[in-house]
Amino acid sequence: MGRRLVPLTLDNLQDLPKRCRSCVFWELDPVSGEAAVKAGTSAPEKEAWISAVLLDWGSCGRVVYVDDVPVGYVLYAPPAYVPRSTAFPTSPVSPDAVQLITAFIVPGYQGQGLGRVMVQTVAKDLLRRGFKAIEAFGDARWKEPACVLPADHLLAVGFKTVRQHPTQPRLRLELRSTLSWKEDVEMALDRLLGAVQKEPALRPL
Repeated sequence: MGRRLVPLTLDNLQDLPKRCRSCVFWELDPVSGEAAVKAGTSAPEKEAWISAVLLDWGSCGRVVYVDDVPVGYVLYAPPAYVPRSTAFPTSPVSPDAVQLITAFIVPGYQGQGLGRVMVQTVAKDLLRRGFKAIEAFGDARWKEPACVLPADHLLAVGFKTVRQHPTQPRLRLELRSTLSWKEDVEMALDRLLGAVQKEPALRPL
């Protein structure tokens, strides 16, 4: 089984699940995001966002391929590029951290260590660029796949809560710790990344 982790670019954006390619939940503020969906312009808005982040900051995601089939992805960026992050009651993300925006692994490919490899790849990338941590907003009452990752799964893979909240806590993972994860954490990572639906839909906070 050949597997590759490739930086996300405009060339392979089409390899994301269909609705992920046009989801602007994180990329636009709530008002602009709702307007884009109503106007039917969310797909070009998503492409414009990725283009702008790539030009200004650099790589902001990874796509995972197994035998040339796209089976997962992860999206990340500094909070300054993630307008929706300011809409959370536990904002802001720490200045030394990059925000884990969303992630997904196709269910049939979970349990193969792809989650560990993917997140470690992101960690190495961010460490090389001088960042110390990844932070994410969790959904403490997560019941079904959505754009916000479930808080319990983030905790299970080593994230620690830095700002408590009954529904939307902010969690943090020190990047250096990801380079020494053990096997028990690999399974939790697969659960985390597999918990995100194939095609996350926009939903109000």
